Amino acid sequence: MRLFGILTALFLVVMLAVPTLLPAEEFRVWGGKTDDFTDSQGRVWNGAQQTDQSWGGWVEKEPRVAEVKELTADAEAQAKDAGYDVDLFYAVSWAQFPDTVKYQFKTGNGFFDVTYLVSEHWSPENRGFDIFIEEENVEPLYVTPGRHEIDIKTYPGIEVSDGALDLNFAGNEETGAGDLNAMFSALEVVPAASTDVDPKQKLTTTWGALKNIRQ
Repeated sequence: MRLFGILTALFLVVMLAVPTLLPAEEFRVWGGKTDDFTDSQGRVWNGAQQTDQSWGGWVEKEPRVAEVKELTADAEAQAKDAGYDVDLFYAVSWAQFPDTVKYQFKTGNGFFDVTYLVSEHWSPENRGFDIFIEEENVEPLYVTPGRHEIDIKTYPGIEVSDGALDLNFAGNEETGAGDLNAMFSALEVVPAASTDVDPKQKLTTTWGALKNIRQ
């Protein structure tokens, strides 16, 4: 019986401790593009104009694209301070209202921090829509920034229980904006920092249980 208990505890060490030591997958896409982009930090941003990829892709209807390679000095500084290359803010994936922009990331289950990045080149302070993540309206009545300005918004701790994280950007007349064509410049989905478990702590706890069994 004691041997069986020891083997059970060892199995728990493998099942519980080892997965936390493996690097968690991160997902990044940049709007208006089919080709991938490697930024100055070595992070790969997949082209958003793709569907049914290993990472996910757009669903239901392919978004439209647009691009303007211009940002204000303040916008460039804001992007740099946040750790993002300015190249990510030139192009967008967008939908002609009442169509919406829908994406799905093959994250698996867990908690994720989702960052939405956008630049406005066409309808400064006059583009209104809602941002839905996992069918929850996380940013109701959103209005994009001024001309050639950017916005960066992070929604932490989004729970995924069906294996895939869904996003939907939908124009909303209640914003009072004249342009209801939803869009994004880039999207980033990473494992939630607030739910990370210290692998050393988990190993200590598990080996503690093993010690108790052996005594």
